[in-house]
Amino acid sequence: MIHFTAPDIILILLYFTAVVIIGFRAGRKRQAKHAAEYLLAGRSLTTPVFVMTLVSTWYGGILGVGEFSYRYGISNWVIQGVPYYIFAIVFAFLLAKRVRATNLATIPDKLEQSYGRPTALLGALLTFLLMTPAPYVLMLGVLLEMVTGWNSLVCIILGTLATTVYLFSGGFRADVETDVLEFFLMFIGFAVIIPFAAMKYGGLSYIALNVPAQHLTWNGGNSTQFVLVWFFIALWTLVDPAFHQRCYAAASGEVARRGILWSVIFWILFDAMTATAGLYARASLPGMQQPVMAYPLLAEAILPPVAKGLFFVGLLATIMSTLNTLAFVSATTLGRDIFLRLRRGNLLTAGGQTTGERKEETETASVRGGLVVTGILAVVLAVLIPSVIKLWYTIGTVIVPGLLIPLVTAYFERTRIGARWAYASMLFGWLTSLVWLLAGWSGGLGATDLYPLGIEPMYPGLVVSAALWGVGKLLKEE
Repeated sequence: MIHFTAPDIILILLYFTAVVIIGFRAGRKRQAKHAAEYLLAGRSLTTPVFVMTLVSTWYGGILGVGEFSYRYGISNWVIQGVPYYIFAIVFAFLLAKRVRATNLATIPDKLEQSYGRPTALLGALLTFLLMTPAPYVLMLGVLLEMVTGWNSLVCIILGTLATTVYLFSGGFRADVETDVLEFFLMFIGFAVIIPFAAMKYGGLSYIALNVPAQHLTWNGGNSTQFVLVWFFIALWTLVDPAFHQRCYAAASGEVARRGILWSVIFWILFDAMTATAGLYARASLPGMQQPVMAYPLLAEAILPPVAKGLFFVGLLATIMSTLNTLAFVSATTLGRDIFLRLRRGNLLTAGGQTTGERKEETETASVRGGLVVTGILAVVLAVLIPSVIKLWYTIGTVIVPGLLIPLVTAYFERTRIGARWAYASMLFGWLTSLVWLLAGWSGGLGATDLYPLGIEPMYPGLVVSAALWGVGKLLKEE
């Protein structure tokens, strides 16, 4: 239990109040009932706003970062930072302008345009699973439990409601405008804790003397295969619906490309701050039973009132900025891209207007219904798999092999294949990794990692997906 003073509690309450007010006000500024506005904020994001919403959205796993840093030291930066920088830069130069130029709304829209409705529906299912906010629901619930002392399930449910309620009326614009506030707060939070840690314990020499030697190695004592699989999981960036969503919503392709490159700079800066705090936690609080508590317990040990409140506001902002985005993308995918496609209605067209008999209100209503289902599923997953790292690993290692090749190749005419082969590449890439994962979990859900042949599940999934894509490419060229 973390001890808070009245000023700390007031700061936290002010933060929640500000987020809800900003979220609801955003919905009143524009005609949020129109699909193009509700889903993409009218495709009006400028570079500064694009950067702030992408930076804050992409860095929501703050307690997981603390857990990883506590367990493995600076390898957290190698595993959770460097590969994502690389693939974000690849996205910026390879895909950003192409994504914006399509004038579509979602990844399944692109899959349907390139490979037909069945592939779009399967891609929508995988996108929905990929974007579950469960890891962030778990982290937010943990923090709220610290603040209130309430039951963890109650905190998980309340946190989910507080983060998504304003999305019902404000849609994507509410997500973006709350992200802008949270961008500043996440940096302020870690700018507070590091000076206090240095004043109490000393500088980098203190860390070097008080953490295990392997914590200062590039791999943190892990196997090369373990490190490599996280690099492959970072391919997630290329298929991440939040990346695509923000590119679709950018004012231009150049805004999208430039915004991603600026975002990488801010991620490097923030990673430096979080890595330093994680090492201070490991050095000063050895033997911690729950490493996911690394940052909160470090704050409890060194921060005075007000500073502690600011730091916890920063943690909350980091998590909530991602949770609301993932919840909205998942809801859009479920309500619009799955439900409405199954009804075979026309969806958002390239020009941003709907056609056919379906009214725009139907799309927004479907997304709102999707928010309810998304929230329930996220709560269930957070309870079943109560480890942030395990949730990240499970989702990424199973879903990415199915989506990666069909989606990326869809943006390049020369790399496209026939619709049936694209569907097969997606389906069997996903199923191969899923079966491989479950075989390694034969001792129970997430209990063991004894994979067949000692091979991580992502690799066979990618091989199968690539092989089927290759056959489809050969047959197309014959």
